[in-house]
Amino acid sequence: MKRTVLITGGAGFIGSHVVRLFVKKYPEYRMVNLDKLSYAGNLENLKDIESQPNYRFIRADITDKVSIRNVFREFGVDSIIHLAAESHVDRSISSPMEFIQTNVIGTTNLLNAAVENWTGDFTGKVFYHISTDEVYGSLEDGGYFTEKTAYDPRSPYSASKAGSDHLVRAYHNTYGLPVLLSNCSNNYGPNQFPEKLIPLAINNILNEKSIPVYGKGENIRDWLFVEDHANAIDVIFHKGKKGETYNIGGNNEWKNIDLIRLLCRIMDEKLGRPPGDSEKLVTFVKDRAGHDLRYAIDSGKLKKELNWEPSVTFEQGLSKTVDWYLANQEWLQHVLTGDYEKYYETQYLSR
Repeated sequence: MKRTVLITGGAGFIGSHVVRLFVKKYPEYRMVNLDKLSYAGNLENLKDIESQPNYRFIRADITDKVSIRNVFREFGVDSIIHLAAESHVDRSISSPMEFIQTNVIGTTNLLNAAVENWTGDFTGKVFYHISTDEVYGSLEDGGYFTEKTAYDPRSPYSASKAGSDHLVRAYHNTYGLPVLLSNCSNNYGPNQFPEKLIPLAINNILNEKSIPVYGKGENIRDWLFVEDHANAIDVIFHKGKKGETYNIGGNNEWKNIDLIRLLCRIMDEKLGRPPGDSEKLVTFVKDRAGHDLRYAIDSGKLKKELNWEPSVTFEQGLSKTVDWYLANQEWLQHVLTGDYEKYYETQYLSR
């Protein structure tokens, strides 16, 4: 194999799209998918590539430094794409220590393993850390997040990701570790766990349940189609300059309420329901604590230096997303009932 790439969190939403892309596009790479299979990790996301000769799955937790060391030694890992993270803001408010453990301690374990195994020869090595635009705080008065924007995290989640970003840069400066970082906007698309806004709303519309919208629905997010994000990660991994940060955005700013109304219209059309039928399900609920008003990414550096830009509009990506959930309602049901957890036992422990 030309190289061995360790992808952490590869059974999750974004991770599974990255794993699939790399396994198919680079048959000469050994792709090692390491995931602890928490509630958001689902091996059903990767059914289509799990038998490929260049793919291997390892169930392990990045907070377990012994397991991480063993994986490095067993497979001779020379590259890391680090996606494993606790990522849901609401969960971080109720359980902040889980976010500190995974996002800070887990990242540090990976950094230490890389330094221990690569010291003396960083040739061809790369530690690529994927982060979020939420580390920048909230845009109250216009403008966009750039790679030079000062950090101002507002939730335990974003603070834990900010901490991991700082550690990655510190290991670059202190040990010379060849690192790459990217900060992305809100992702959406197939395989997303239905705690997040878009798949939650799709499922509720399907079942004619209320669609909860925080506050007045005026919070603004920049939406990035997950397949575009995976392609950006591919470009940065192969062409990015070591030590640099790249912002990845979808150029799709939407108020939450406008997004939900668009989604309702698309769902009504695809389900053959009367226009406006699904919008009746919208229910405004108490705003969450520390809810940032607006995020917006400037991806100009990525476009200028590495020639990447989004391939779909939000309307196109949202239509594709709805089509996928409508065609994969069994997947959605497995997630909602917890049956997806049985897949690992059936496919891996019974062999």
